[in-house]
Amino acid sequence: MNKLAVRGASALSGMIGGAVASLVFKQVWKLAAGEDEAPQATSPDYGWGEVVVAAAIQGAIFAAVKAAIDRAGAEAYRRSTGEWVTD
Repeated sequence: MNKLAVRGASALSGMIGGAVASLVFKQVWKLAAGEDEAPQATSPDYGWGEVVVAAAIQGAIFAAVKAAIDRAGAEAYRRSTGEWVTD
């Protein structure tokens, strides 16, 4: 039962994390590029460099938010059960 609860909480936190990461990326992109929207990979208005840099920044932000949420969840689980969660 504990594993099921952990997986459910993990899925929920993942969805929330994705939304948070998306908001953070939009703000970072506005500051870095001065544009409201990041370039889409298929947009003819941007070159390779702009598209790849935008994707790299977005990926780094998503990975950092995911790691922070996963770590916080694992520590909360450990505090409440005394066990450390592993995948």
